[in-house]
Amino acid sequence: MPSFNPSGLWEAKPHTLAKIEIVRRYLFLWFSILGTNSRNKRLVYIDGFAGPKPRTRRVPVDFWHVPAVIAENNFIYKSLSNWAFNVAVGCSHACRFCYVPSAATIKQGARLAEYGVRDPDAEWGDYLLLRPWDEQKFLASLRAAENTPRKLLKPDGNRAVIYCSTTDPYQVIRHPEPARQRELAEHARFLVRHSLELIRDQSTLNVRILTRSPLARTDFDLFKSFGKRLVFGMSLPTLRNDLAKIYEPKAPAPSQRLAALRAAKKAGLHVYVAMAPTYPECDEADLRATLKAVAELDPITIFHEPINIRAENVARIEDQAESLGVRLKTEVFATRESWQNYAVNALHTVSEIARELGIEKHLHLWPDKSLGSQSLADRMPNPGKYLKRLEHWWHRVSEWPR
Repeated sequence: MPSFNPSGLWEAKPHTLAKIEIVRRYLFLWFSILGTNSRNKRLVYIDGFAGPKPRTRRVPVDFWHVPAVIAENNFIYKSLSNWAFNVAVGCSHACRFCYVPSAATIKQGARLAEYGVRDPDAEWGDYLLLRPWDEQKFLASLRAAENTPRKLLKPDGNRAVIYCSTTDPYQVIRHPEPARQRELAEHARFLVRHSLELIRDQSTLNVRILTRSPLARTDFDLFKSFGKRLVFGMSLPTLRNDLAKIYEPKAPAPSQRLAALRAAKKAGLHVYVAMAPTYPECDEADLRATLKAVAELDPITIFHEPINIRAENVARIEDQAESLGVRLKTEVFATRESWQNYAVNALHTVSEIARELGIEKHLHLWPDKSLGSQSLADRMPNPGKYLKRLEHWWHRVSEWPR
């Protein structure tokens, strides 16, 4: 008699049925022998069945099946680069607002399922799959980029390769097995450093580093060897560590990033900053504090954009806030009109503060293309001037060292 009430029946596999039959025959013979012994007045048989072995979920921190190469990117109105080198699928920073799941990894859903990822968007931040290294394929991609005629390139890309566009080149790798974690971390470092050395020595391409991690300090020597061909930047939407912890739960604190930027400037690197994306909670005082700290770095460019709505990123933000028991200003995402008002106001505020601080010439706004709708323009005091201003930012070419 079972010692519990089963909630369902499991389908027995052929090999399981064979084992049961062997045990049945074995026990039948023994019971026949034991039952004929006159000394056995009572025969008690106890058996236990633990049920099927639970299916263990694969740890989604591993190696991807496609090697890392230089690929043309699809940036629109960003002026960051012409190509991207992405070391992994996924990212360990777990930024709740991230646009990458809806734009890139969602297309890999079927293959990600093999790694135990059921929902690439909802599970963003839980999976990190490093791309393997194939030197011949990388060099082929490097030659293809190097030999692309300039007239075929978007002029705002500065003929640069960005590290990275869909992940972070310097992130902490977390794996339950220490040996495996070390192996993956060493591979990630090799991917970045060796590929950069090849770009430096076998091409004339420029490089743009964009990270949220102070681990990039380990490669400052390599960055310096590029001279004017490399610019180093970090995402710094706020100086508030507490606020960033909500929106970017596993990323290094803003205070650490600012320290890394100061160290980069001191090391003689060409520095830029991406205040992106700023949050609804970033009021004028917060934006001013961040811009003042950034201005002290004398960056070649200061990029800025507010949070844009992409697929499920608002739901991720709300879930994170609820889990922490905090209230965020997510009402700005409630309707298209409320988000547009928030975005336009944030862009205007940053522009005005930059002008007051004397750094407007370094400012490069990233207004989302949806802000160019005629219905929104008609709500502006001067629709024509508003649309002309958007065109200016959309076609601005970011600075590069000369």
